[in-house]
Amino acid sequence: METSIMLQPTLLLAFAGTTLASFAGNLNYRSPSHNHPGLGISIPKVLKRSDPAVNYSPDDLQFTHGVASGDPYPNSVILWTRCAPSTDNVKDPVSSKDGGEMYDSVPIYGDNEGNAPVSKAPVCLEYKVAEDKGFKTVADCGTVYTSSDVDYTVKVEASHLKPFTTYYYKFNICSSDKSSPVGRAKTSPTEHDEISEISLAVYSCTNFAKGYFNAYGNPARKDSVDYVVHLGDGSKIGRTQYPKTVVYTLYQYRKRHATQKTDLDLQLSHREFTWIPVWDDHEVSDNTYRDGSSLLQNTESSFIIDGGVSVDQRKMNAVRAYFEWMPIRQVEMDDNLRIWRNFKIGNLLDLIMLDTRHYDRSITDLYLNTQYIKKIADDVGRSMMGPRQEHWFYEKLKASAKRQATWRIIGSQTVFSRIDETDSIGKGTNSDSWDGYRANLNRTLSTLYKNKIGNNIVIAGDSHANWVSDLTWLDEYPYDPNTGAGAIGAEFAGTAVTSSGPTTNVAMGNMMSKTLINKNKELQWSELYYRGYFELNISHNRTNAKFFAIPDIKKRSPVEISLANFTVIAGENRLARTNGIPSTNGQGVHNGVLKNGKLEKQTIQYNTETREWSKT
Repeated sequence: METSIMLQPTLLLAFAGTTLASFAGNLNYRSPSHNHPGLGISIPKVLKRSDPAVNYSPDDLQFTHGVASGDPYPNSVILWTRCAPSTDNVKDPVSSKDGGEMYDSVPIYGDNEGNAPVSKAPVCLEYKVAEDKGFKTVADCGTVYTSSDVDYTVKVEASHLKPFTTYYYKFNICSSDKSSPVGRAKTSPTEHDEISEISLAVYSCTNFAKGYFNAYGNPARKDSVDYVVHLGDGSKIGRTQYPKTVVYTLYQYRKRHATQKTDLDLQLSHREFTWIPVWDDHEVSDNTYRDGSSLLQNTESSFIIDGGVSVDQRKMNAVRAYFEWMPIRQVEMDDNLRIWRNFKIGNLLDLIMLDTRHYDRSITDLYLNTQYIKKIADDVGRSMMGPRQEHWFYEKLKASAKRQATWRIIGSQTVFSRIDETDSIGKGTNSDSWDGYRANLNRTLSTLYKNKIGNNIVIAGDSHANWVSDLTWLDEYPYDPNTGAGAIGAEFAGTAVTSSGPTTNVAMGNMMSKTLINKNKELQWSELYYRGYFELNISHNRTNAKFFAIPDIKKRSPVEISLANFTVIAGENRLARTNGIPSTNGQGVHNGVLKNGKLEKQTIQYNTETREWSKT
């Protein structure tokens, strides 16, 4: 650090006024929730501690995790980066169970919890946003400060932007030419804009210790989508990654996020695409609900065994770290830890992102109470979302149909369709998914059917497997699995980026998938082995879903293979079929098990970096 001469009182006052505004421009000092002011950071207290006579030299600072953008509005978008002192950085590799290093060491920060250095001076950054890569015509700019209080993260709202427009942005250290990588962001259309087509990449479930996040990088190399939708479990709370413990404290949650974001393909995705994320259970704990989780309940014994923190304190730590490290807005300042929100993407679609985990979920399967949860699964009072979010959800569905948006894309953390796993990957239904909250599921289906709301696509993650189903209310309306007649939409549920799946080889996965396909009427395709992602290409005429697999997550690779392709034609409310077999314009299903159909085997793979095909 460099020390300047003592500043005069007038200069100190000027510093305080300017710095207060620049601190306030960093959204990470705010509370994620107005009803939890304790989650915010007091800027006056940070200023009181800061020494205006002390400044960081640009040589002391590093952009440690690239840049990111998120939560697009028609006139603004959230921009993110982290700029930390080099003295706080160490090389800290994570090892796999067999002792092999899973990634190239990247500076994160020191393993000195309880003794982490507190910044005595703010880190000053400037940001610019422009429609051109050369930043000749600047659309927005500003100065912003960060400090150790928010883990040296920066999050700003770039404003005064045009709808559905691509922008480039960068941060630089004040009074220097030391800059972050240049990022690319895209605003959303206005709700009245005529939008012909939108493409989304959909992800869930990443475990840093299990492999490389190749799936994140492939759409960026292909430049194949407009936005990224992440359905949660962006990190795992277990001990096989860094820090090498189950996470409970704010410092540990921060370090887990920092570890995840050293992956180069994840950094590439954040740099190239604007994200719309939501959390699932592992952003806090495992099988989380409103009042606890499988690894921490509100009991004395659980408090002693599981980290020595309360459920509420642990959730506060997790939410604070998530808010700091993800490019996400405060949704409503009058609500309690709200992340559920809606994006109107022109006249084409409404993207409705739910929180079926932390907001107001009734008790879930904690492994010790599985049979009890199965017994109360039909209880009318049970909810994945709580009454306020449920009411909001149903009203958004009706409002979307009323404004004549062509599609409703519903982001759910867990699989929506009923799946009986008997004789395959489980016993009966999964009580931690919608199958454990059947009254809530039925209220959702009732809203769609009784209001005649069609063109619904549910997207889901969580299960670490691929599922495609017609969206149907089997208990109330007739349904033909051969034609799809009687359905009200479709569900596309994707596998994990790297988290372990239910099977260890393709043959075992296909054997289990065959059982699942035969046992579940609305389930049309199942694939249980591969890690990967899927893309949605949405137009007014149809929605195409393309599922991709990563052949090898144990090494960095731009290669992927096609798993399956499906289509939903607007107005038909079911998967498109040819002779009773789900199909997509000549593109078929290459892996897994397809109801009523045979696979179209492929022996080629695609290199998203070289844009070349080769034999597998």
